Amino acid sequence: MPGNAFKDHFSAIADSYATARPEYPDALFDAIAAHVPAQAEVWEPGCGSGQATRGLAARWARVHACDPSAQQLERHWAHADSLRGEGRVRLSVAPGERCDLDDGSVGLVAVAQALHWFERERFFAECARVLAPGGVLAAWSYGDFAIPDGMDAAMSAFRVDIDGYWQRENFEVRDGYAGYDWPFEALPAPALWLSVRWGLSRFLGYLNSLSASERCKVATGEDPVYAHRAALTRAWGPPDGERELRWPLILHLRRKPL
Repeated sequence: MPGNAFKDHFSAIADSYATARPEYPDALFDAIAAHVPAQAEVWEPGCGSGQATRGLAARWARVHACDPSAQQLERHWAHADSLRGEGRVRLSVAPGERCDLDDGSVGLVAVAQALHWFERERFFAECARVLAPGGVLAAWSYGDFAIPDGMDAAMSAFRVDIDGYWQRENFEVRDGYAGYDWPFEALPAPALWLSVRWGLSRFLGYLNSLSASERCKVATGEDPVYAHRAALTRAWGPPDGERELRWPLILHLRRKPL
């Protein structure tokens, strides 16, 4: 991927992404920590605005977080967090296929909802370079959420409008990265769920943060979330009420040989 050419689907919606994407559960980081010691250094490529960096920095010695989108990094949570001031988090604008870390310098490579956008052969080669012997590659993804009770019709109508704007990589997410040619041996990984309780505005913001929503808006000149806002609001129930949303969270763990 020469120069700054990367599949940039989120810089234009960096604000929505930073404020509307869900945080990851403690159980995810607990599952990784079972295989990676707390003193390990971490490389987090494709960090976006930092939804995963927070959990990583709370458990490991130092996190080198990078993303090819400067707009995403401008909204990274670590800018306002003391952990960065303590030297626990370092941010840099860089692609997932190339970083400035030394050979064998990290114990964990952690990729949150981003691996499908990478040139995997080059990325896996970079993992093999920067991981210390015995180091772990952890990659996870979440696809569609389970539609809350009473929202099937409204959500189905919304999804009809944006379904034609998903890309091949999005379907790889829905498949949980099945069929990838992974490097290293697999480690056991638990079945996990990402669960949140959100109000209506946060839910609509999440729909706005979907790459297919933005591509639909650019292609048609119409905002699909706005077009379905009234129906989604009615189906939601009391506008000041909260609903639970749940995504299946698929975790892959791979250990570099000693």
